[in-house]
Amino acid sequence: MEWVIFMIGFVATFVGTLAGSGGIISMPALMLTGVPIHNIIAANKFSNTISSFSSFYVLLKGKQIRVKDALIILPFPLLGGLTGALIATSLSEKTMTIIALILLLFALLLNFLNKPVQKEDHLEKTPKKLFPLLYGIGAYDGMFGPGQGTLLMIVYMKQGYSYLKSVGFTRFQTFVSCFGATSLYLFQDVIKWDVTISLAAGSLLGAQISVSVAKKIKLNQAIWIIRTVTILLILQLVYSLFSGGGISK
Repeated sequence: MEWVIFMIGFVATFVGTLAGSGGIISMPALMLTGVPIHNIIAANKFSNTISSFSSFYVLLKGKQIRVKDALIILPFPLLGGLTGALIATSLSEKTMTIIALILLLFALLLNFLNKPVQKEDHLEKTPKKLFPLLYGIGAYDGMFGPGQGTLLMIVYMKQGYSYLKSVGFTRFQTFVSCFGATSLYLFQDVIKWDVTISLAAGSLLGAQISVSVAKKIKLNQAIWIIRTVTILLILQLVYSLFSGGGISK
């Protein structure tokens, strides 16, 4: 059982780091193992906290992104993650699935209509117009999650960030929002540690390998990877919505 969960964490985080939406793999797969849903949610948030920070740190150490740029955005995903975790029980799963579909369809439309232009230099400062988006996506991650990473990748690349910088900031925001959500789940004592540790170990390995792969991916390849994952995610959410099963947080 532990090795199955380890592999789920590895595959989900490998895909999630490159294009976002690793949760669309890990959530249904973990449900098939019979783990209770509240334990799955907590385990995913904890493992994402560990794995996303590790991949962010690799890119930070490699000077793909700067500390001060990351610190500027820190309050928004942190508050978003806390907000999302607090209101998670007030919205139905069906409502959140519909919200996810709307967001992803809009992001996919933007991605096809206007190709991101990669800038080689650092943006002098993160545009303030991004702050509400970063807070909103962080709240969505705390509440539900599927598509969060893909949405962030598209948002950053549309601002002119390179693919690697987009990966770095996406992983940083995932770390911060998941840290906020995990703090509450720890307080509520819903973490099943045997599942969580196995998932986190697989996620950590998947994050490290995917960062190495990401360094070899060109902008055009990255765009099509993200588009493909977005389309698959939309199809999965549509199936979930109409099948009545739903995708869990």
